[in-house]
Amino acid sequence: MNMQQPMQKPVKAPLVGEKLITAPILSTLLRLTVPNTIAMLATALAAVAETAYVGRLGVEPLAAMALAFPMVMLMQMMSAGAMGGGVSSAVSRAIGGGDIAKANALALHAIAIAVIAAAGFTLFFLTLGPAIYRLLGGSGGTLEQAVIYSNTLFIGALAIWLFNTLASVLRGTGNMAMPSLLGLLLAGFQVLLGGFLGLGFGSFAGIGIIGLAIAQVTAFGLAALVLLWYLISGRSRLVLRFRGVPFQRAMFVDILKVGAIACLSPLQSVLTVLIFTGLVARFGTEALAGYGIGARLEFLLVPIAFSVGVACVPMVGMAVGAGAVARARKVAWTAGAVAASALGLIGLVVVIAPESWSGLFTRDPAVLEAARQYLTAAGFGFPFFGIGLCLYFASQGAGRIVGPVLTATLRLVLVAAGGWWLSQIGAPVWTLFALAGVSMAAYGLATAATVHFTDWSKK
Repeated sequence: MNMQQPMQKPVKAPLVGEKLITAPILSTLLRLTVPNTIAMLATALAAVAETAYVGRLGVEPLAAMALAFPMVMLMQMMSAGAMGGGVSSAVSRAIGGGDIAKANALALHAIAIAVIAAAGFTLFFLTLGPAIYRLLGGSGGTLEQAVIYSNTLFIGALAIWLFNTLASVLRGTGNMAMPSLLGLLLAGFQVLLGGFLGLGFGSFAGIGIIGLAIAQVTAFGLAALVLLWYLISGRSRLVLRFRGVPFQRAMFVDILKVGAIACLSPLQSVLTVLIFTGLVARFGTEALAGYGIGARLEFLLVPIAFSVGVACVPMVGMAVGAGAVARARKVAWTAGAVAASALGLIGLVVVIAPESWSGLFTRDPAVLEAARQYLTAAGFGFPFFGIGLCLYFASQGAGRIVGPVLTATLRLVLVAAGGWWLSQIGAPVWTLFALAGVSMAAYGLATAATVHFTDWSKK
């Protein structure tokens, strides 16, 4: 008797995502984190070099850079961290589910989003940039220089959006090396070209602050072209094709349901800093300078947590795509522990010996005392900030970003409401600094709670 076996439905294999789904979590996470950290540090050094160049150009260009820089950083955070996380999340989940064709198509949709977003930034800041910088206190030559720098850079917004988007596509496949290598080369090239165009060399006198903007756009543009070639050439796990791939609403939604919501987070971060700076400014120049020294350390903490968080996005995304939700959660908690440990160690050092950081910037006793008060009062919040930011990225990988964005709102409300109340009762400045640490702790704990209670299984 001939028994015919029932046909089984073919199961999609994870294929290229298999290593990230089965490899040991901690060692894999650290391996992916290292190149990100190197690239982020190079980017930070490029920003320091650019500031040094502007300082040599004079006081007005330096003040102009202070006006425009937060807007440039906002675009960087949105394109690389927020929308970039949405791109990496969608690509990694598709690969984890074994749907390579979908991952390829998502890359094309991501480019379309980048083009539209870049055009929006260009139009917005060319139209409203002068009014914004005037509202922030710019006037005369400072305002003129800020507008020149801003217009030049935002005209080239597509270069920045395209590089960060294509880098996010590659990170979604688990390839951290290529984007990080290009980020390193980009930073070096930007420093050299910016110095040449801004300050001049030999018989070339330089063109001032506009040269620095041109250098940044040029560096990002060249790096974006290299990534585009890399994806088209077939050297990547994904092959980018511009023909035969129709645009589909569902694929835009797959990216934007994470990326668009995540864009609220950098907006809230910038607003939190602006509100807190305004509250501290009421206590005088020394207090503001001391807070500025402490806040500068916080800006260096972000790349550390960012590097770990970006590394865990494809690991979480592929695990969720493959249905391995328990592993995805383990990756998230492991990454959070790594970020919390690193930032907690830094926090412990500055709480015990705050002058080890503040002494690098000033010898003024009043400023040193203000910095000491800030670091000792807020330093305990650093590990909570690390776990919160890292779990924010892990949630991007899982496609469940609403909770972490709401916890960032909680931090903003705590700073605004708590700061207003402290100012009304005439509390000393150290209470504001303690509020900063409390808000970080609340952010980290609330984010951990949302991750714990949010269902990451595929719907």
